[in-house]
Amino acid sequence: MVDFSAGSAFLAALEGAREEAEPFRHWMLSDVLDADTLVGLKAWPHAAPRIRYDHGRREENNATRRYVDAEAIDGFPPARAFAEAMQYSRVTGAIEARCGAALSGTNFRIEYAQDGDGFWLQPHTDIGVKTFTMFVYLDDGDGDRDLGTDLYSNPETHTKRLPFVDNSATICIPDENTWHGLRKRQIDGVRRSLIVNNVASEWRNRHEITWPDRSVG
Repeated sequence: MVDFSAGSAFLAALEGAREEAEPFRHWMLSDVLDADTLVGLKAWPHAAPRIRYDHGRREENNATRRYVDAEAIDGFPPARAFAEAMQYSRVTGAIEARCGAALSGTNFRIEYAQDGDGFWLQPHTDIGVKTFTMFVYLDDGDGDRDLGTDLYSNPETHTKRLPFVDNSATICIPDENTWHGLRKRQIDGVRRSLIVNNVASEWRNRHEITWPDRSVG
């Protein structure tokens, strides 16, 4: 029997989400994960990789990226709890109703990102085969480190920086105007986050997907 604590926490966070219109429509959530799943995910069994950041694209370090994939789901219960919660029909239905996301027939792809000093991302939109994007921040301590995602009104115009608060999240639906990235700044320690995307069946790297044979709906 699936423990739905993670799903219940996410549904409550989504219901209480604050919708923002600028620079594009997005939703800001608090208390996204239940306490057990949050603590568990922070104990991710893989150390942060030592990598270079030259081009501002995650793809340049594909060989070291980690996902909530079949191995993680089978061997790490907190990863399974979060993946099961996101896949559950009540959760996907709530996302579609609140955010207008097109999830039916897609698959969840959840990356566990551990970014070190020197990391940056050039502005991009996630358009293409991605139909849903959510960042979940995992941080230790009580303060707001200046490590949140940067939002842009166009590739050259920075508009705002999201707060990097533990157990908070931001949702956006990829479109031609959903420019986001991360301006280079000092990162003390490790910047940890979950990057949740729904991808269409054309997504080639099927090993990155939570359950390649279980699409939404």
